[in-house]
Amino acid sequence: MKTAVRHAGEARGFAVARLLTHWAEVVGEDLARKTRPVKISYGKGAMGATLTVLVKATEAPMIQMALPQLKDRVNAVYGYAAVNHIHLTQTAATGFADGQAEFTPAPKAAPRLDPAIAAQAQVVAEGVADPGLRTALEQLAQNILTRPRP
Repeated sequence: MKTAVRHAGEARGFAVARLLTHWAEVVGEDLARKTRPVKISYGKGAMGATLTVLVKATEAPMIQMALPQLKDRVNAVYGYAAVNHIHLTQTAATGFADGQAEFTPAPKAAPRLDPAIAAQAQVVAEGVADPGLRTALEQLAQNILTRPRP
């Protein structure tokens, strides 16, 4: 898997595969929901590269304003000023999945839980020593207690 990502990334100029595999960690969750890295191109003999980023047309103006922050975060991954320019594209003919990118919508707020159901779920999971397992059991109990009945 790692070699497949590395080869795909290198084919599009990404010397650091982390830029592809950890895009959300590099640029932040908010920017990652709205953008996808497409390729990095290097000029002849010039220092600095151009990063092409796929963005929705409706988000392009906001991303344009955040380009200095985006460039700083990307260059932090490289450890030096590797990227001098960022080019925004709304259709990526040479991008991953041939220009088709699925942008992640903002997460929905968790519904408010009835305190009585939360108390029942805690009763179900009490006595479990492992905190991770106890939390998972409470969540399962909450899901079962709140599901719609036919």
